[in-house]
Amino acid sequence: MPIRTHRGRAAVYRRFWGWPLRSPKHLAVALVVVGAAATVVGLLLPEPPPSRNEAAGGGRTTSYELPPQHSAVVPTTAKPPTISVPQGGPTPTAPDPAGVAIVEKWGEAWVNHPVGADRQQWLDGLRPLTTDEFLTELSTVDPVNAGNVITGAPAATSSTEGSMVVRLPTDIGVLNVTVNRTPAGWRVAQYDKEG
Repeated sequence: MPIRTHRGRAAVYRRFWGWPLRSPKHLAVALVVVGAAATVVGLLLPEPPPSRNEAAGGGRTTSYELPPQHSAVVPTTAKPPTISVPQGGPTPTAPDPAGVAIVEKWGEAWVNHPVGADRQQWLDGLRPLTTDEFLTELSTVDPVNAGNVITGAPAATSSTEGSMVVRLPTDIGVLNVTVNRTPAGWRVAQYDKEG
């Protein structure tokens, strides 16, 4: 094991790197110096080249300029940073009657839990109409809390090419059921109970 002495290059390095750790004041001064150095380096770096989308003028994004910040830093000729916000989501479409029919069948299976039937039988009735991921969540639901009867016809409240939200009235309240288009057809992916 090498012997540490108070002389030589290693001792100088130890003193230099150990100085900030000697007291909170030293640490604060070291952080201010590092922050100032980082700011100066940031001002001296050139502006990055524009991205492909900016150069081509393509893409569906809107740019908003951030307001200038007040600081003691010397202003540069670089333009202020921008934030890109994607425009809109999926395009609304007319509701698919097949998706609404799946919600109606799912609702019938949802309220079908005769006395003496266990949870697995109830889940087996929901399985062909439900996504695998949501079926896992439904395994935590007690069928007794699922209601007993559908009180009205299902009606789509929103629809896109791959997803719909269908309103399903039951005796325990209105369920907003989300159905997604899958390779196997429309399948229930979630539900939310209205207020």
